[in-house]
Amino acid sequence: MVRSGVPTTLAISLALAGAGSAQETPAADPADVESLDALVAALYDVISGEAGAPRDWARMHSLFIPGARLIPSGPDPEGEFGYVVWTLDEWIEQAEGWFAENPFYEKEIGRATQEWGSLVHMFSAYDSRTSPDAEPFARGINSIQAMRDGERWWIVTIYWTAERPDLPIPGELGG
Repeated sequence: MVRSGVPTTLAISLALAGAGSAQETPAADPADVESLDALVAALYDVISGEAGAPRDWARMHSLFIPGARLIPSGPDPEGEFGYVVWTLDEWIEQAEGWFAENPFYEKEIGRATQEWGSLVHMFSAYDSRTSPDAEPFARGINSIQAMRDGERWWIVTIYWTAERPDLPIPGELGG
């Protein structure tokens, strides 16, 4: 229930956060953001390519809200669970050096989606390869939070972990 004169949680949150807007990001190709399928396809497409092939970082930025976060998680070599929280620019900085020396192709192999109003959560199972036809060298799940602002879809957060022997991808997602 909202009472007259009492700021809503959204209004308070937007005021505290400085309310990012689409004007802070490059314009998206409408085809990339017209549906969840298009958004996810654009995400995997923009990060895939040969070693040293430039990625279209403006296109990548156009898919994400300002302030979006990318969060890899999982056990380190000693078996301790951890995570890192990156901005999109911090993730790009990390990935760019790796992509310069390594071919990388990632594709979606299954998805489960929950949607409530403008809120969407997708478990997007993926596999990673050194070429489109190579055997996967990694698999996992990207937990993608997305929103629709009334005109287009945006990625808000991607939180992921790799598949491992004690954590197989569920069968309904391609496991």
